[in-house]
Amino acid sequence: MRKTNDIDECIVRALSGDARRTFADIGVEVGRSAPAVKRRVDRLCEEGAILGFTVRINPHSARGQTEGIIKLYCHRNTTPEMIRRGLSNHPEVVSASRITGDADALVHVSVSGTRHFEQVLQRITAEPFVERAKSFLVQTPLIRRIGVVSPMD
Repeated sequence: MRKTNDIDECIVRALSGDARRTFADIGVEVGRSAPAVKRRVDRLCEEGAILGFTVRINPHSARGQTEGIIKLYCHRNTTPEMIRRGLSNHPEVVSASRITGDADALVHVSVSGTRHFEQVLQRITAEPFVERAKSFLVQTPLIRRIGVVSPMD
């Protein structure tokens, strides 16, 4: 018999792979009924373990999107909140994270092409907290794991 945390982890992993899976389908996988899986999902949402459900869009689909990565080097005394607030003004920013190492932040952008990438890069580097930046265009995504699952406490 599986422990509660093991079952919850399996449910979260199943939903992370495909949030459209039915509770019945997941129930077969974890050895529980569809209503029991639904109750667990509802509880995980209420507890904040599951923050929401989303759609993953392939940036290389018919939309013709290009992806870029920007390493930001910020002025001294720049706070994470200053970076978050500044980057939230750029709709092309898919994600941004504070990082260890010589750079201060790593920014993932989705744009319509290289010209658009240049424009976004110029706008971001014009933010008052940015000292300099190093940019990269993504050629081929190799692994995409959205909603990474880690063991629950």
